[in-house]
Order: sequence, then structure tokens, then C-alpha cells
Amino acid sequence: MTVRKHLRDWEILGFFAVGALGVLLHYVYDWSGGNRFVAAFAGVNDSTWEHVKLLYLPYFVFTVVEYPVFAEPHRNFFAVKAAAGVTGMLLIPLLHYTAAGMFGAPPSWLNIVFFFIADAAMFLLSYRLLSAFALRGVVWQIAGFALLWSVVFAFVWFTYRPPQLPLFRDPGTFQYGIPMP
Repeated sequence: MTVRKHLRDWEILGFFAVGALGVLLHYVYDWSGGNRFVAAFAGVNDSTWEHVKLLYLPYFVFTVVEYPVFAEPHRNFFAVKAAAGVTGMLLIPLLHYTAAGMFGAPPSWLNIVFFFIADAAMFLLSYRLLSAFALRGVVWQIAGFALLWSVVFAFVWFTYRPPQLPLFRDPGTFQYGIPMP
């Protein structure tokens, strides 16, 4: 099996794994009875920020799993994974707020479609950039590694200390962050 085909298979697997884990994490906080530790990694409300978290954190975990397989043959691994992750993170609010501006509040099913579009875009971009050996170089790799981890930190931090911005507000309860009892 060629490295390119092997990479393609992994990226397809990643799309499905992130999609399944993201959907699962949407419910885990409620299933845990509102556990504050679980809140760091699961969706705590229906804000756009929390939907992005449901995409990015499983993507990050899959990136960690992929690292031993592809870091050596693809010396552009961290920079590419960071670029693809940021692309997915930007797509969800872009699609959500565009639809909201055009049609009013999008129905829940449309937010799910946006989630999977962003998921597919991340892995497609990752595959293309890894295959093209784009973003090579030590500086790119250090920046990518730092960005990947910084975003994880931001998701955890803003779960407990969300800014009072529309991106972080639950459209149903108008609360920010972890729901108050």
C-alpha cells in the first residue's frame, strides 16, 4: 500500500471518527449529570463555540493518534494539522452565522450539516496539504504544534470562563458557559 493511499484511508477514518465522537460528546455532559470535569471536553450548551469544541477536540485526539504513523513520512504534520483544524473551526461559525443572517436562526439539523461539512473540509485539507508536503520547515512545525495545543487550552479555559460574546451564548437559554442550576 502506498503512503498516499494509507494517508487517504486514515483521513477518511478520521472524518468518521471525529463525526461520531463529536456527536457523542454533544450529550456526554448531560449524561454525566453536569460533571464539571467532563465539561472541559464535552459540549455544555448549544452555543456556536461549544459546537466548534465538539469538532476540534475529537480532531485533536485523532491527530495525536495519527502522529506516530505520519510524522516521519510527512515532516509537515503539525503545521498541516493546525491549518486544517483552524479551517474546520472557522467554517462552523461562518456557515452558522451566514445562514442565520439569511434565514434567521438555523434549525438544529442544519447545524449538524454544518458540523459535518467542517469535519469533511478539515480532513480533505489535511490530506491535500500532507500529500503536497506543504508547510514544511521547523518554524512551521513549531508554530503548528503550539497552535494545536493552544486551541485545546482555549476550549477548556473558555468552558469555565466564557467571554460575554454572542459566539459563547446559548441561543436557547441565553447563558454563557456551564449552565447554572
